[in-house]
Amino acid sequence: MSIKGKAYIVGAYEHPTRKAPDKSVAQLHAESAKGALEDAGLTLADVDGYFCAGDAPGLGVLNMVDYLGLKLRHVDSTETGGSSYLVHVSHAAQAIAAGKCNVALITLAGRPRSEGSSGTKPRAWGAGVPDQAFEAPFSPMTVNSYAMVAMRHMYEYGTTAEQLAWIKVAASHHAQHNPNAMLRDVVTVEDVLNAPMISDPLRKLDCCVVSDGGGALIVARPEIAAKLNRPKVKVLGAGEFVKGQMGGHVDLSWSAAKFSGAAAFAEAGVTPADIKYASIYDSFTITVLMQLEDLGFCKKGEGGKFVMDGNLISGVGKLPFNTDGGGLCNNHPANRGGITKVIEAVRQLRGEAHPAVQVKNCDIALAQGTGGLLGSRHGSATLILERE
Repeated sequence: MSIKGKAYIVGAYEHPTRKAPDKSVAQLHAESAKGALEDAGLTLADVDGYFCAGDAPGLGVLNMVDYLGLKLRHVDSTETGGSSYLVHVSHAAQAIAAGKCNVALITLAGRPRSEGSSGTKPRAWGAGVPDQAFEAPFSPMTVNSYAMVAMRHMYEYGTTAEQLAWIKVAASHHAQHNPNAMLRDVVTVEDVLNAPMISDPLRKLDCCVVSDGGGALIVARPEIAAKLNRPKVKVLGAGEFVKGQMGGHVDLSWSAAKFSGAAAFAEAGVTPADIKYASIYDSFTITVLMQLEDLGFCKKGEGGKFVMDGNLISGVGKLPFNTDGGGLCNNHPANRGGITKVIEAVRQLRGEAHPAVQVKNCDIALAQGTGGLLGSRHGSATLILERE
């Protein structure tokens, strides 16, 4: 069953908080939900489906449904890290098409900045994780996992640090117009190359920010969307894929976006050439470059050339990306940036992005999420959205 045209994103809200020492994670979820519902012109009483992932406190769905006072027909707590919330949009559209719910609420929230989290310490997955015994002795952490992928890409294709730096430069050009962005100063390629090395070849400015905050989305059936006084954003296509170590046949040259993107484009009936704006998960600069290649915006190995010379800057390049500043400059709430990618894509399609970065005639947009570690196992989810 295709979900093309079966559901609409009718509400979107990005929490403005970037540091919240005075708020609980549940409160951030609730405030984000309130913002998205108000944006849609709906109330909690209208919601009959709820979606959340591992960032939700306690038992996730159970605790949040109780906290929010929801009465539901459908719940989903699919967990694929930072890509979970794009998967949730797809699953919400599937549930709506199947008659399981009419209005789905999706929330994300977290406080990693207040809690002192970073990507420079080994990740503790807990007892019983099957790969732990094989990988823990090598102290894998977020940043060195992505650095390993970047180094391999440089070796395979001649990608340079200067080319990666252009991705940060583009994000900074957009963030200067976002009053909530953590990093609003425009940077140059030289600024990025002169930043402290974190994990070779990734420097400090190649890495995303760590922020508190959250976000929420409302997905509804077409009949409900038609009655709301909001611009209509249709879900055209979606895809998801998980890439692991493949039984030891490790190949760091590609990401799971290769398959999630292909599925989304096939369902939507469009091609990369039709995309006017792209929200690309940007935990690190290499994350963006890899996904652009695997989504088909350029050939494998040509990502470095594709992102150079401002090609990702709105009003300058061919493919405007992350016009809110993205994870590299704006925010990365709960160390999971997937929902913010959908939120900014919705803003662009509605014509509600900042005037300085609003893409002209933006009718088709792509949102791409990645969760987990690009260097070991990760999930990928792709959404293609259309302004009606």
